[in-house]
Amino acid sequence: MQTLIGQIDNIIFEDDSFFIASLKSKEKISGHYYESEITDLKGAAISLSGEYEEHKKYGKSFKFTSLKVNQNQLFFFLNKVIKGFPKKLSAELIEKFGEEGLIDVLDNDIEKLLEFKGIKEKRLQSIQNSWKKYRSMRQLGEFLSPYDVSATLLTTIAMSMKEVKDPINRIKNNPYVLTSIAGIGFKRADEIALKMGIEEKADRRLASAMDYVLNEYCEQQGNSCVHKDILFSRLDDSLNFLGQNALYEGVLVERVIEGNIIALNHDRYAPLRLYEAEKLLYDEFIRRAKIKEEPIVKDLDGFLEHSDLNLGEQQRSALEKINDGLKILFLIGYAGTGKSTTSRTILQLLKTKHDEKTIMTCALSGIASQRIGDTTGFESSTIQALLVKYEERDYFPFNVVLIDEASMINSSLFARLLVKVPRDAILIIVGDDAQLPPIGAGNVLSDVISLEIAPIVKLTKIYRQHEDQAIALIANDIRQSVVPHYKEEYEDFSFIDVSISNYYGAKKSSSANEFSALRDENTESILATIISKAMEHIPKARARLKAKEIASYLNYFQVISPMKSGVLGTDNLNKVLQEYFNPDAKKVIKRGEKEFRLMDKVVHIKNENMTSWSGDEFKDNSESAQRRIFNGMLGLLFKIEEEEGSIYVFYPNEDLVVIYELEQLKSHLMLSYALTIHKVQGMEYDIVVIPMSFSHYIMHNTKLLYTAITRAKNRCFIIGESGAFESACRRNDVNNRDTIILELGHK
Repeated sequence: MQTLIGQIDNIIFEDDSFFIASLKSKEKISGHYYESEITDLKGAAISLSGEYEEHKKYGKSFKFTSLKVNQNQLFFFLNKVIKGFPKKLSAELIEKFGEEGLIDVLDNDIEKLLEFKGIKEKRLQSIQNSWKKYRSMRQLGEFLSPYDVSATLLTTIAMSMKEVKDPINRIKNNPYVLTSIAGIGFKRADEIALKMGIEEKADRRLASAMDYVLNEYCEQQGNSCVHKDILFSRLDDSLNFLGQNALYEGVLVERVIEGNIIALNHDRYAPLRLYEAEKLLYDEFIRRAKIKEEPIVKDLDGFLEHSDLNLGEQQRSALEKINDGLKILFLIGYAGTGKSTTSRTILQLLKTKHDEKTIMTCALSGIASQRIGDTTGFESSTIQALLVKYEERDYFPFNVVLIDEASMINSSLFARLLVKVPRDAILIIVGDDAQLPPIGAGNVLSDVISLEIAPIVKLTKIYRQHEDQAIALIANDIRQSVVPHYKEEYEDFSFIDVSISNYYGAKKSSSANEFSALRDENTESILATIISKAMEHIPKARARLKAKEIASYLNYFQVISPMKSGVLGTDNLNKVLQEYFNPDAKKVIKRGEKEFRLMDKVVHIKNENMTSWSGDEFKDNSESAQRRIFNGMLGLLFKIEEEEGSIYVFYPNEDLVVIYELEQLKSHLMLSYALTIHKVQGMEYDIVVIPMSFSHYIMHNTKLLYTAITRAKNRCFIIGESGAFESACRRNDVNNRDTIILELGHK
């Protein structure tokens, strides 16, 4: 490993966290840098560790594995953490007052800064607020700086531990407490711990790694338990060990004895929190399934005669089960089978016995909760809003709770919700198991259907309003791995074929380079067709925005892609579509490769407490509050305050305004002109456009395609290669999850 010291002169290339730059000495360097914006490094004195290599495009360069900015602590603190201090001003102030003198000015005589060019009252107020907010971080920064902690990471740690009485001693005693902070994984915490002197094979290092790997694997893979061999293999990767199973066995036994990890059959293990969540769900479903009360109405036919809804045989069977006095029902229905109609009739039946105010519908996303409320006519809420509203109560004040889009809800959230439902309340769980499983650990809806541990009614008959409407039919063919009649003319579905002529013949007769060029050309044709379709609908989209119908604007036109990368991935599609939907923004702000414009469509991508207001609170200039903002919420960026270093986003489905600091833009927000299929679960849009390409083959399967198509309310366009579409229709998703509920059910 070699060391190189120099000063960055020019950033030659930048892509996400990777960059190539030239030093004042004319040497080139390359590598990844995560600690702040790469553009901030221009002019910085740096120390690098790495090796020289030959780059095929840029020639000889120093490929670094670590980069440290050489600057004094106060300069680092002012320039990277406190808002309002660019590099030049930070240097001038330190030169004028000295380090201790400047701290005294900031603490006791901040008005002196008005003497400096560029600092006015408004900016001074921003500096003062930031200084007060972060003053206590300096000690933490001085403590962590020898361990190469970046400004961004320091801010994250300090804000997460602001309620901790003595964070420095807490970290000294156990640096692995940092893994509990969102955005800090085991690897980063471990780097700090090792630099602090923790032994490589120390028990607390191994125990922390085991807890983290087990939880991380479950959340990422969707399982709620893990086989021991997988756990140990992942530990090797995280700890840079090889074949230390005997060492892991001892730690695993200790974690099981302590109760932090639960041992299951067949050498599988689960985190305590997931075991408790799924055990609660399993027991509660079985308990409720055993309860049966008196019928709600004696004459069900008479009730239905007065209803404005006509039920099919399957739909009526769901109504009969509830009328017979059941306390729980799983209503499973595929696209177009009338889940909403059936739900509405069930709730109308229950209204004959229960006050309407004690009947609540809910769903995970804002759009889904609004939709179930609109279609049933009963009060609706997001699950999270319900949990927050009734946080201080043991139970919700409802006699009937209907949960919609249940396939989206993971085990942890499902358990948090169910524990709040009164034990004698009627619980109706509605979902579609043909859609993608939830993000996170568990697969509750699918598990209940598999085990049949509670009453279930499946709706399979499709109801069409018009003969030329085909979304539901096409989606259900795909669900069954059948290629639908997709090239016919329909009112609500169109396949626009942009294929390579004689694909397999061209592949066979062309060289690898020739065929690659042909594929690239076809991909660009698909992109051009997507843009053309977008341009057809932009006038109607803008009309909604002009009329301040924000929710309607956000949910009008949506491109949905299976992947993030590539020409037809969401990252590139967002950049391209931004140019058409929002080309002439009055204000623009850049963070690395990300560019955000005033009036951009955005999506929040991290579950985190954020400073926010309700719509009325913001209008009235009321005090803000900390609220949980959830991954997947769609909003409109309506305000940029460059001097304050912040932007404001309105989320109409939740009626919330959220403020973001500029350093949060890369980690908390994305453009949402194009979204991945996983990101749109539970959503509904007037018009949906889906690119279809062999380049996305790895992500093509029936569940993904079914979920994407059923997001369209009025019209679905699939644009691309017919061969890729037919392949996706046949590729059934059989990736079953390993869960505790299934384990309990098979005992």
